[in-house]
Amino acid sequence: TRCRSGRHWLGGNDFGRAFEDEAIVVNPPKPRFEAIDEPEAVHGGPDFEELKPLGIDPATLLDFSTNINPFREPSPRLLKTLAEVAPQRLPDPRSFLLREALADQLGVDRDRIIAGNGSGELIRSVALAFLREGDLALIFGPTYGEYARAVRVSRAEVFHYDSRVEDDFHFDPQKMIDAIEHLRPRVVFVCNPNNPTGQKLSLDAIRKLSEAAEAALVVVDESYWEFGPRKESAIDLNAGNVLVLRSLTKAHGLAGLRLGYGVGNVETIETLRAVAVPWSVNAHAQAAGIVAIDENDLLKQSLVELARSKTELIDGVKRLGLEFVPSSTHFFLVRTCDGAKTRSALLRRGILVRDCASFGLPEYIRVSTQRRFENARLLAALSEIFQ
Repeated sequence: TRCRSGRHWLGGNDFGRAFEDEAIVVNPPKPRFEAIDEPEAVHGGPDFEELKPLGIDPATLLDFSTNINPFREPSPRLLKTLAEVAPQRLPDPRSFLLREALADQLGVDRDRIIAGNGSGELIRSVALAFLREGDLALIFGPTYGEYARAVRVSRAEVFHYDSRVEDDFHFDPQKMIDAIEHLRPRVVFVCNPNNPTGQKLSLDAIRKLSEAAEAALVVVDESYWEFGPRKESAIDLNAGNVLVLRSLTKAHGLAGLRLGYGVGNVETIETLRAVAVPWSVNAHAQAAGIVAIDENDLLKQSLVELARSKTELIDGVKRLGLEFVPSSTHFFLVRTCDGAKTRSALLRRGILVRDCASFGLPEYIRVSTQRRFENARLLAALSEIFQ
């Protein structure tokens, strides 16, 4: 076997002689500018590097910063299934059995479904597959930071259209339509229910957005769909230009496994599959997802308990005299004037909340409902801070 390097054909000992004959300086290639200039999006969850100097054990931290269902603990069946997965075998690259289970549950053809390593991977795939340099993506916010990051890394342009605090962050659908018709974006991102505000658009509003954006791909992120009214989904529209993203980790309590999926028309799904990372959904995630889909009764029961816990937590926030934004989900915004300062004060007490500066809302924290005794600890800590 012989290979060519520069002016030389090299083979066997030729490599050594070539390096002796010429001084070769090896420098790493320079990255694309957007790969180094684009900052990471801020997320909830513990930062172990931050916790260590504070002497906080991550295992004892009360985490109100992530929107995971605290009442959906892994069932014995799920744990048994995970233990039986053979780690030495490659996973199914197309998640066939998982997509079949989802197709049965959703009532759609499995070829309209793609699985991903969390909805975050699918967001990146959308940007890679549909956005070119100079294209415009419209993002309705304030919302999840990964939409904008994926767009910018693809060298496309971002336009944010944000709801207003005066309206409790509810969107006016007609103004959303006006923005689409004026900007004519190539991709539109709508988080529904929205993170971090918890507000929800009706199915009719989503339908009108898709009709206004007939030349664009409308990405409706329903990662928090289970936490809302659960009566309507953009999947039911069967609109050719709508891609719906869902999460199997948040409501089902599988965040450590990373599992999401998208539902769209066959052409869109095949396009996303063409740019997808091979074997991105590991075998444990696929197996857990199939079990979680089948354990729908456990999910429903956990959501009932979560709703009760949220009511108690909201009542406690009211008693403290703190302003909050009504939400259709188990997470909600609380106005504390300085979210970062509040987060820091709570963290020193072993409690983590999400400050909302990265959403453009520095006066707020986002609180995700936990179990009753954990909520009581948060309320007691807030009482100490704001008394």
